[in-house]
Amino acid sequence: MKGSLSHELEVSLPADQLWQVYSTLRLAQLSAELLPTVISKVEVEEGDGGVGTLLRVTYALGIPGMKYHKERFVKIDHEKRLKEALFVEGGHLDLGFSSYLIRLEILEKGHNSSVIKSTVEYEVDEEHAANASFATTDPFMIIGGAVSEHLLQKKSNCSIMLL
Repeated sequence: MKGSLSHELEVSLPADQLWQVYSTLRLAQLSAELLPTVISKVEVEEGDGGVGTLLRVTYALGIPGMKYHKERFVKIDHEKRLKEALFVEGGHLDLGFSSYLIRLEILEKGHNSSVIKSTVEYEVDEEHAANASFATTDPFMIIGGAVSEHLLQKKSNCSIMLL
């Protein structure tokens, strides 16, 4: 069984500023720093943040059913501000999913506003079809909100320092 879920989060930041974080390893670092109750650790197992990079994401204690996942960056398109990562071990794959792909897009809405579009595309074995309900964009919505808030706070602090 195949499926797809999407979520859009509008933020008051320029798309280029968001992409500077989303296109690099900084997104993974900030996710662990800002959301320690969700992600306890992110380790780079291979690569430098470009296509082919392999991350091990360890979930915080208390996340039911999953301890970690490994994801490989399979596409980074700077022109379209699009990044895709494919789970290659753990996480949803341990719940009977045969494929779990995350697509993150930064869409320019205006000069100082943009949309973070998170999409999950998955395939789950027929015998585990009931587990399709575990597919979710919620973590990316939470991460997007936390990262945006962090960048806005940083921007605000810089503005105050200039006064």
